[in-house]
Amino acid sequence: MARYSKVDRRKVLGEALSKHPFFTDEELAERFKVSVSTIRLDRGELGIPELRERTRVVAQEAYSTLKSLDDQELIGKLLELAIGERARSELLIDESMVLTKARVARGHYLFAQANSLAISLVDAPMALTGSVELKFLRPVQLGEIAVAEGIVLKRKQSKYWVQVSVKVDSEEVLRGTWVLFAFFGLEDVRETEME
Repeated sequence: MARYSKVDRRKVLGEALSKHPFFTDEELAERFKVSVSTIRLDRGELGIPELRERTRVVAQEAYSTLKSLDDQELIGKLLELAIGERARSELLIDESMVLTKARVARGHYLFAQANSLAISLVDAPMALTGSVELKFLRPVQLGEIAVAEGIVLKRKQSKYWVQVSVKVDSEEVLRGTWVLFAFFGLEDVRETEME
């Protein structure tokens, strides 16, 4: 990336963080080829808070848009949600989630994180999982943070196809494709045949 003047760098920095609020100061420093302290000064001048505060604000906005789930039903911490498009969540694997001997996450925690994220993408008051094609690619260790990203691949009437990828750092640990059904009332649940 080319070197910017201070004014230009701050303008581009502001645009970059408005589109991608989860960039760290270190990533931005590398991207703009300046020091971390320069990025912090630029953020301060632009009135852009640190990553932790940006994450909190984005998460609050995401939780307020949840439709198909109650916020207590979502497994993990919601980081981003654009209903009908994409979503992200993270789950810290703690002591209560691991197998005693192996010290790796029980699979149902990772599935629950991915499944609840997929359901959160459905634009309806209620959604149910119809089917899932899923692969666990590697065990997740105690203390690791699993970041799930979901995207809506296709929608046809009340049926959604959602792809979810769960990563630890940049390594994919779980991948799946969900078929979900949107419901707008209890009558829909009783009348709909799941294919």
